[in-house]
Amino acid sequence: MNHPAHPTSSFIDQVRTLLGPRGFTDDPELVEPWLTDWRGRFTGKTLGLASPASTDEVAALVRLCHEYHVPIVPQGGNSGMSGGATPDDSGTTLLLSMRRMDAIRSLDTKAREIVCDAGVVLQTLHDAVEMERLRFPLTLGGKGSATVGGLVSTNAGGTQVLRHGSMRAQVLGLEAVMADGSVLDTLTPLKKDNRGFDLKQLLIGSEGTLGIVTAATLRLLPEIGGRRVLWAGLGSIRQARELLLHCEAHAGDLLEGFEVVPRHSLAAVLDYLPDARSPLRGEHEWHALIELVVQEGADDRLDLVAQTLLESALEQDLLQDATIAANEHQAEQFWLLRESIAPAERAIGPAAQHDISVPVARMADFVTEAVPAVEARFPDHDAIAFGHLGDGNVHFHVLAPRGSDRAEWEASQAKEVSSFVYDLVTRYGGSISAEHGIGQVKVDELQRLGDPVALATMRAVKQALDPRGILNPGKLLPLASAPDSP
Repeated sequence: MNHPAHPTSSFIDQVRTLLGPRGFTDDPELVEPWLTDWRGRFTGKTLGLASPASTDEVAALVRLCHEYHVPIVPQGGNSGMSGGATPDDSGTTLLLSMRRMDAIRSLDTKAREIVCDAGVVLQTLHDAVEMERLRFPLTLGGKGSATVGGLVSTNAGGTQVLRHGSMRAQVLGLEAVMADGSVLDTLTPLKKDNRGFDLKQLLIGSEGTLGIVTAATLRLLPEIGGRRVLWAGLGSIRQARELLLHCEAHAGDLLEGFEVVPRHSLAAVLDYLPDARSPLRGEHEWHALIELVVQEGADDRLDLVAQTLLESALEQDLLQDATIAANEHQAEQFWLLRESIAPAERAIGPAAQHDISVPVARMADFVTEAVPAVEARFPDHDAIAFGHLGDGNVHFHVLAPRGSDRAEWEASQAKEVSSFVYDLVTRYGGSISAEHGIGQVKVDELQRLGDPVALATMRAVKQALDPRGILNPGKLLPLASAPDSP
């Protein structure tokens, strides 16, 4: 790309005029908190922080960036795990925050649909629909900061994918600003629409590289009538797989979630949370967190299903011990143990974190092979797998040797660790990114291991929709050439 150079001051002056003092700042103290990703691995520079308050302002801003060839880095809650919302260190990009666009435009309780601006926080969405006795069937640990736009752009997953699917399954319609500043409006939900490509699905998971999501129409479900949360102690990950199959056969559509937690992770969480207690007595190599739910009016089924599920599993040697949360508070405590694994690990020290998936039927075999293989290849490292066994997605973390210098280890051995893990994943026919996106963390690995035809197709789509390369450059796909400075 050969971009004409333009005076930076002229561009900045026009952005200030367009967005006003609330909508743009280049004050270093105000911008600085948003220049580092959540994991602290990437820190960049920017021309300034733009915070438009409407789709019209986003469109006008993007038209300016298109004219001046200024790269844009869209950012939601800045809670991503792959560095996809962090600018590079060139200082030539504009950081585009969607946090001021936080309106719920409409909520149709009869149709069970909600239209949200991209900056609506997931927890806010949950609270709003719960007041109408509805629910949004996607949740994750960062629900207090993750935004709708970020969830759409990364096709986020979470703990309910087993039953309800990822963010892609929740999106009925989208509004997005394209690279030239035009607005794509597919917010109206249609059960059938054969007018060509499903463009909203193209944008979901594209990490802001094809368009900037400004709003989404999302599907809602009736509120839960009741739930039971179970905790089981297991001897192996293969036993966990057999227990999952048993739960699917015994509970059917009542099975909302099935998470696995290894002994190491539970111990780390119990050390990290001062008031936490293990749900079971005794030691177990693995644990399963199981959630069963019913709609309103069917609560009386749950106790019987939960009890007979565990009794039959015990009779078939599918678990070693188990308990059912006695009340809602204890159920939340069980989930807190699961959701605290990541911060508990961070307290221990640096780790190479891999958000991977393999075919569901092969996940137990993968973990059984990969954990000892990694620990044999990298002595003094601990390999930990935990998470969403039911949808074939575990978080495979490799903890650095105790006392390692984070920067030194991440710049050297951590990269070798990740390549080794991704080679194993690829051999199992899996994906190096299950729900966190590619961002800038995995760009090189995707190029190394990705299907050449798929990669060529993605590059062709990127070139067609963003020929000047201004939308989140360097994320998901490598730069063909760096965009010129304004």
